[in-house]
Amino acid sequence: MVTPIAQFALPRIIRTPWQTRWQPELIGTLVFLIHQGQVLLIEKLTGHGQGKINGPGGKWEINESLLECARRETLEETGLAVDNLTCEAELRFVEQAGPQWLGYVFVATAFSGELTQTREAKPFWCDLGNIPYQLMWADDAIWLPQVLEQAQLPGSRPRPFVHDFLFNDGELLAHEPVSQTELSFSVTQPRAAQFVRQS
Repeated sequence: MVTPIAQFALPRIIRTPWQTRWQPELIGTLVFLIHQGQVLLIEKLTGHGQGKINGPGGKWEINESLLECARRETLEETGLAVDNLTCEAELRFVEQAGPQWLGYVFVATAFSGELTQTREAKPFWCDLGNIPYQLMWADDAIWLPQVLEQAQLPGSRPRPFVHDFLFNDGELLAHEPVSQTELSFSVTQPRAAQFVRQS
């Protein structure tokens, strides 16, 4: 069961260009598995983003870390167990007419299992040079190329980047990169350990 984030206080105030005290209602993960010049994508069959193309992912549950969430959601939606996950980005989705999302983007290059269509998603491999951005969320074409580029850099990788997006009922209105060097949440600590109950 997913515990509503409203029952907790965030460990820090998140400032965006459009709200100085922004708080997400939902926190989730996305995973992009890269293998032999291809990336694993899904057609979302149910829930948030139904009908769109994206990476596998979903909501962060209270007793798991963001890394565990990324692994769990990928397995549930594709049948693949991913390993060596690295966080590449934090994305804040400030929505004028809908729920507020905070997203964490992971990349993996190792996996096991058999690719399987599930009730939630239809997974497929896509050439890195032929990603169907026209079938994805409008913001994906802004941040996903950077994620994939830095994921393929040899040697040590840059720190995850942070980007703010302003939406109105799903329409992208504006976006700005953030100079913040630390993520708002640890990707390795359980969610329950990073929230303090409101009195």
